[in-house]
Amino acid sequence: MINTVKLILVLVVFVLACAIVVGVAISRRTARNTESETSVTVTDTAVVTEQNENWPMFHGGSDLRGFTTTGLPDSLKVVWKFKTGGEINSSPAIANGMIFIGSADANVYAIDLQSGSQIWAYKTGGAVEATACVVDGSVFIGSEDSFLYALDAKTGQLKWRYETEGKILSSANYFVTEDRKTLILVGSYDGKLHCVNSADGKLVWAYETDSYVNGSPAVEGDMIAFGGCDGMIHIVSAKDGKAIKTIEAGAYIAGSPAVVDGKIFIGNYDNVFFKADLKLGQIVWEFTGSDEPYYSSPAVSQGLVVFGGRDDRVHCLDIQTGYERWSFVTLDAVDSSPVICGDKVVVGCEDGRVYMLNLVDGGKVWSYEMGQSVTSSPAVAGGRIVVGCDDGYVYAFGAKR
Repeated sequence: MINTVKLILVLVVFVLACAIVVGVAISRRTARNTESETSVTVTDTAVVTEQNENWPMFHGGSDLRGFTTTGLPDSLKVVWKFKTGGEINSSPAIANGMIFIGSADANVYAIDLQSGSQIWAYKTGGAVEATACVVDGSVFIGSEDSFLYALDAKTGQLKWRYETEGKILSSANYFVTEDRKTLILVGSYDGKLHCVNSADGKLVWAYETDSYVNGSPAVEGDMIAFGGCDGMIHIVSAKDGKAIKTIEAGAYIAGSPAVVDGKIFIGNYDNVFFKADLKLGQIVWEFTGSDEPYYSSPAVSQGLVVFGGRDDRVHCLDIQTGYERWSFVTLDAVDSSPVICGDKVVVGCEDGRVYMLNLVDGGKVWSYEMGQSVTSSPAVAGGRIVVGCDDGYVYAFGAKR
């Protein structure tokens, strides 16, 4: 009898041990599968070093991808505020320790990144909502007075100005030709994308659409891509400004696209966000998970695309499938364009806050309340976040010491 009891106990212990081993194996396999689906690894390498210290144009680079590998702490503080004379819808550009930003008071300001002190200001003839493009020691920025200005980055002295036939809200971009000339691109409410020589402001070519050009053009290789208020995605040759393809977008496009590996990501006014193939001229997938328009421009990195909506949400989609990974609910519309910073996302909101979210799951890491709308898009460089606000201030956030 005793031997029988011992045998039963041995068998029970053996079964329990097997169950534990199997459970651990399943647990490890599940963890590996979960990790492969949700982990974020910084793999983008384009202009990484420069972007850690500079953010020289809207969304950081000519492809308008809106990412940086710069890591951010989980909690930040205001290190300084700079007061302008009007609302700030312009987004900051940062180069060589200086911030360049426009204001509704018609000025372009140069501000010291570390101290927040004014270096210079240049008065235009209208509100400045566009974002500057800083190239080769010059600041290129449009104004609602219809002019594109070229200013000396160190002094603010005017080098030249180029007149269009409509206000300029589009942020400037650039590309370099085979013979090493830097050409500047800017859209205008005259319905054209203008390409001018950075040295003297002379027109090189102009591409005409059927309505306003509100957003900024993205550049990849010898292709330029942008959305128009004519409801089309325009793909243009950088060499001569001739149309390569047009893609029907279904409704007008107010924001700027991001271009990655021949694919364009953009949202429209008919509540659709989509991915399109530039060479094929075809829509790859559409995301229709909103009943409000998209004005925010997307950030793309690590296999994800993140953008704001007027549905009071920040959305994150898989770039291959368009499947929504997560969405974060705010208290008002999100027209500000997010920035992906390593494993975090930073974005402004019309609820008067700047949010920092976890890129993996969209959880809120930190936020700061300004009190008035934030439609300006953040710039991240030198370990700091810089953004404008409707209260007329430029805010700089840094690590708590």
